[in-house]
Amino acid sequence: MTATIRSFLPIALKDALLAAAIALGLSLLMIGVRPVDLPNGLGLSTHWNWVVIAVLSVFTGRFLLMIYWLWRRQYHAPLLPVANFLPHLSPSLFRFTNLLIALVLIALAIALPFLSFTDRYVLDIATLVLTYIMLGWGLNIVVGLAGLLDLGYVGFYAVGAYSFALLSTHWGLGFWMCLPLAGLLGGLFGVLLGYPVLRLRGDYLAIVTLGFGEIIRIILLNWYQFTGGPNGISDIPRPSFFGLEFTRSPEEGIQAFHSFFNIEFSPIHRIIFLYYVILGMALLTNLFTLRIRKLPIGRAWEALREDEIACRSLGINPTNTKLTAFGIGAMFGGFAGAFFATRQGFISPESFSFIESALILAIVVLGGMGRQMGVVFAAILLIGVTEFFRELQEYRMLAFGGGMVLIMVWRPRGLLSHRDPTILLQGREIPAIEKG
Repeated sequence: MTATIRSFLPIALKDALLAAAIALGLSLLMIGVRPVDLPNGLGLSTHWNWVVIAVLSVFTGRFLLMIYWLWRRQYHAPLLPVANFLPHLSPSLFRFTNLLIALVLIALAIALPFLSFTDRYVLDIATLVLTYIMLGWGLNIVVGLAGLLDLGYVGFYAVGAYSFALLSTHWGLGFWMCLPLAGLLGGLFGVLLGYPVLRLRGDYLAIVTLGFGEIIRIILLNWYQFTGGPNGISDIPRPSFFGLEFTRSPEEGIQAFHSFFNIEFSPIHRIIFLYYVILGMALLTNLFTLRIRKLPIGRAWEALREDEIACRSLGINPTNTKLTAFGIGAMFGGFAGAFFATRQGFISPESFSFIESALILAIVVLGGMGRQMGVVFAAILLIGVTEFFRELQEYRMLAFGGGMVLIMVWRPRGLLSHRDPTILLQGREIPAIEKG
């Protein structure tokens, strides 16, 4: 093994030096020289230590990746056994293991607010992770099940958020009344997007959906009279617990949550309630997805994902199949947007940029397209873990990007690439070729 790795060293070293030279050229002006305010005007400050760190990081990473790729190309096996830590289980054992892990995670999520280490910061991160899990499960219908690459999913997220904000602030509707309306409006926009792009697929579909997301953001930014423009919408009402407000001194005629239950007022009560709201919404999204993928429409999505021409030959209408995927996936984006608006109490177009769509898509792809449990693990990794590195500022996104690269090299088909058979035939699992 040592002799083999030595034979790879010249090739890996040459490639790593080339990558380091490119990194040096890019980093000299991008991070090596920075403008600063001086008493007599604008000046420049140099940060050559940042350049050295960037070049060494690129050199080391590229060198190790080349060794890994050369090894796999020659021996068709991972360099380290840990690269395949997920065992090849039988379908029945895999389903049992998956169910057991799911039950443990659900029990842990329900008990999280009452654990000894839980504080408001932990609950805020958990709520954020659950929001992205719900968004990932919604996008997984479009990308993972139907095989339609959508880069504008944040547009439906924005439609749901602004729908709730406008309905609640102008017409005085509550969260529970606006929630289904936000989902319906999100689904309507999904159908409106899906109808003009029925003949597109692959990169062309991705470009159009990307444009749709940017159109939504620009409309929200420029339609000042309706959306508030860059100032956004503030004073969005919070949800109540069956009419009980989470305030210390509610308005006359409205009872507070703490006084009804005869407990001491605490701001954490509202945070815990919002956490359980998004937990319930996420679990309902998962349950709906698991059930619908076993119905004819769900199997039609998978057939469309595998081969659209074969899908047509089987008598499946691709038009209706694509529209249902876009509409249902967008509906869950609208639900999540409504929750985001009521949780924040303020929304603006800055919250719905392209980076949000890219992040949600990364969660679906890294988790394993079509895998519900994979979305959970990817959201915890990309959202929960990186939130703890927020204090590192510039290095937070560097760690985020590096983690994505490592996962895609290590598990190119996602963290959980195994997909459980959708249906059974005469007590046996249907192979992928039979499911068409």
